[in-house]
Parts: sequence; C-alpha cells; structure tokens
Amino acid sequence: MHSINSSMTNMHSQSTMARPHSTALVPPPKPEFGPLSAHEMGGGKFQFRKVFVPAHRYTPIKEHWMEIYTPIFEQMKIDICMNLKARKVELKTRKDTPDAGALQKCADFVHAFILGFDIQDAIALLRLDDLYVESFEIKDVKTLKGEHLSRAIGRLSGKAGKTKFAIENSTRTRVVIADTRIHILGSFANIQVARDALCSLILGSPAGKVYSKLRTVSSRLAEKF
Repeated sequence: MHSINSSMTNMHSQSTMARPHSTALVPPPKPEFGPLSAHEMGGGKFQFRKVFVPAHRYTPIKEHWMEIYTPIFEQMKIDICMNLKARKVELKTRKDTPDAGALQKCADFVHAFILGFDIQDAIALLRLDDLYVESFEIKDVKTLKGEHLSRAIGRLSGKAGKTKFAIENSTRTRVVIADTRIHILGSFANIQVARDALCSLILGSPAGKVYSKLRTVSSRLAEKF
C-alpha cells in the first residue's frame, strides 16, 4: 500500500514538472510615426514654382506685395520673391514647410491675383482645399465680332456690374471679366452653375430668364449641400 501511494506521488510530481507554465505574450508597443514634412516627402530636395506676371499687373502686385508676401511666408512657410529680370514670382519650399500641397496653393493664390481677383477673394485658395480657378473665352462659346462682342460683354456685366454681382451672389463664386476672357473662382459645382449662366448670357438670353434659372439651381444646390 505504501509503495502504491509513493508511486502515485512520483507520477504527480513528474507530470507537474513536465507541464510548462502558461505565460501571456505581451505584444510590442505600436510604433508612432510623425507626419512627413514637405521637404522630407520631396526626398530632401526643395521644390519650386514660377508664376509669370504680365506687364499690366506690375503696379497692382507692387502695391499689394506685403498682403501677398505675409500669408505665403509666415502661414504657409514658403519662400517667395519677385524676379524682375524674368518677370516671374518665384516660390520655393523650406525645411519647415508643413504641408506638401502648400506650394501649389501659394502658386494658385498668386496666379488668381494676377488674373484680377481681389486679395480677399484669392486668399481663400490658401485656406480651403476645394476651390479652383477656371478660365474660358467668349469665342469658345460663340464666335462674335465687333458690336456683337461688345454687347455680349455688356450683358455679362450688366448696368454697373449688376448682372455679374447677381451671378456671384447666387453661385457663391467670384467672376472676373478681362476683355474677352472670363475667370471664375469657386468650388467645382458652383463654377459649373456660374459658367452655365454666363454662357446663356453670351448666347443672347435675357438677364431676367438667367436670374430665374439661377434662383432655381442655387436653391437645389443649397438643399443638396
């Protein structure tokens, strides 16, 4: 009897020794990577943009230079200078440029001002991501010459700019009419509505008909967004 008990005790001790202790596996800590700067995303190389300045925009850009320079250099962290010999505004990223798309935004901002948009309107390109500038000519819609072209431009502006302001307010865009060229600043959907209204005026539609259509389309846009 004593031998049986001793043998069972030995078997229990052996099984206890053979059984491995279960230890919970602790996963390694999750690595944390900070966002790459624009300089690092460019492979450690500086990126450049150049915007041509026509002669008739020299005076406006000189008068508003500090209003252009300050947000680009201080907020967007982009170097900017005016190359008088090449007649271009030159932009360059810095090591502390936080956003990879900042350079293109600054180039679009300068280009919008050169096209004729006000500083207060063009600076929205730096703050918002879904704004664009679209340009087209009157001859792209309809071939007009002489007095017919002059009357079309007059229909686009209206008396004291009334028609242009109505289109801007209804579509939440900004429109610049530079001779026979038209520039529109806004979101993609709003630009499309404003362009359709301007094309209708070029084709000869009366302003009252365009206004009523604008009210309908703008109310649908407001419900959609």
